[in-house]
Amino acid sequence: MKLPIGIAVEAAAATLFEADRAPAELRIVTDTRRLAPGDTFLALRGPNFNGHDYTADAVRKGAVMVVIDEPQARVEGTSAMLVERTNDAYMALAAAARARFSGSVIAITGSGGKTTTKVLLRQLLATRYGDRVLAAPANENNEIGVSRLLLELSNDRHDVAVVEMGARHSGDIAVLVDIARPQIGILTNVGEAHLEIMGSRRELEDTKWALFGMGARAVLNADDAVSRERAASLAKPAHWFAARGGDARVDASVRTTAILGRSRLLECGGGKTREYAVDVRVPGGHNRANLAAALAGALSAGAQIEPMIAAVPTLELPEGRFQSIQLAGRPRIIFDAYNANASGTIAALDAFAQEPGERHIAVLGSMAELGDESPEMHERVGAHAATKVDALLVGGDFADMLARGAERAGFSSQRIVRFATNGEAASWLRANARPEDVVLLKGSRKYKLEEIVEELEP
Repeated sequence: MKLPIGIAVEAAAATLFEADRAPAELRIVTDTRRLAPGDTFLALRGPNFNGHDYTADAVRKGAVMVVIDEPQARVEGTSAMLVERTNDAYMALAAAARARFSGSVIAITGSGGKTTTKVLLRQLLATRYGDRVLAAPANENNEIGVSRLLLELSNDRHDVAVVEMGARHSGDIAVLVDIARPQIGILTNVGEAHLEIMGSRRELEDTKWALFGMGARAVLNADDAVSRERAASLAKPAHWFAARGGDARVDASVRTTAILGRSRLLECGGGKTREYAVDVRVPGGHNRANLAAALAGALSAGAQIEPMIAAVPTLELPEGRFQSIQLAGRPRIIFDAYNANASGTIAALDAFAQEPGERHIAVLGSMAELGDESPEMHERVGAHAATKVDALLVGGDFADMLARGAERAGFSSQRIVRFATNGEAASWLRANARPEDVVLLKGSRKYKLEEIVEELEP
């Protein structure tokens, strides 16, 4: 979104230098590698970088203006906007871009499934809006990533924006909602992710529920306890979603989009139910719930049910989410180690148990940022794994808790292997796993379980 110079200066509360050289409209970039002649370069700060070090390079590459908070970073002969803090100015400029966007904004948050739901939703929205849907390509879900997405909006090219919102600290979602002002908000679930940082479950719940703080129409998980408890506080009735067994019942009195098994789709509301045949191929109940959320969100945004049903068999999950990898002469690997919390790991184990294979071997790294509940949650996951797998490899800071949970559930200690490094896990798999087996890799990002795949590659 190009911002008129007057709107940009006002939004960022900036002091404008060399106004006669300022562009009439600003296209704002923060990475000199993506800069084109005529752009405006905004100098962000991060833990390990300072964009002010690159203002001269940006001008050499064609930037006609810089946005800075260090006066010495000005470049002679180039217009500059001096702000109090560039990171805050970036968000303010993004909010100004959002205010000029005439299309719909859909925001997604939750303790798990955000990126998967976003990717599925983008594909489903394409059945109505084609390539006029804008969504971040990765999980750029903090204030910088959300701002970047909003500044890429164009009324000429886009009808819908899908914004993923992550929260690592209390109040984070409210900040993002203030920038993006979504008309539709999808809350996948409220689990235990980032409990250590949030401080309490109440803080976590309040942070997620802020998704609806500016009046977004709520799309909620019918099987999420927090959503059921808080739905009455919403100004408008929610659109619910669910994924359940093939013969489950669904409340037809409220608007609900439900996937039952892999072949039934129900649209309920006002006491009536419409049923459709559907071919669901995404693996696992947790991903079917993400699909139901995406369908409900797309319907709320004006997509039609029949074209989406036709698209469902072709939908693709994002990379690293229950990704099937077949290596020559090795067991098939299910790589689902983009991140992990207790509910997500249990869901992955349930889906993994349905995968074909002679033996099911789970390689579980630990789960991060769960705070005081970490030991209990790791034991719970270990106990669940004991009912789903034939062999269990455990690693990370809470490997002993995973093993203890499995043993207490009756899993033989002889079938549990502790690994200190990913290399050790790969060596065990190389020596003991057979081509007919199937292996699950699940753990938090900090444990880099993709290294096991790399070690096993021929």
